[in-house]
Amino acid sequence: MPKFAKYSLLLVLGILLILIRVFEERIFYDPYLSFFKNDYLYLDSPRQETLKLTVFTVLRYVINSLLSLAILFVLFRDKSIVKFSIIIYTIALGILLALFLYFVISPVQEDYYLFFNVRRFLIQPLILLLLIPAFYNYKRQE
Repeated sequence: MPKFAKYSLLLVLGILLILIRVFEERIFYDPYLSFFKNDYLYLDSPRQETLKLTVFTVLRYVINSLLSLAILFVLFRDKSIVKFSIIIYTIALGILLALFLYFVISPVQEDYYLFFNVRRFLIQPLILLLLIPAFYNYKRQE
């Protein structure tokens, strides 16, 4: 793939990730968006529809993951990296979703900061930021 096409595609994929973040309040149901913007350590957990919140959180995770997998493929052009990343994203979803549901169902103020960070991994493409340098080092050592 020519460099111009590669960088253009990466730019488009990056912009799509940014647009998800910019329009998150319009696209996804998430009462915790405004909750965590405030001084949440001293507030009660907001009321939420647990099923709807879970569905929208998983939807956002899947969209971010698909865009992240596309970015990894464009960067490294290696199907084995994408396959391994799919496994990482699937395992992470299982673990993070279990923790997320625990915090949503039984909110405790002492756990809000941990909940904030677990939720962050579900709704933002942070795993991508961990995988890019890891695969870059892997490719350099090959």
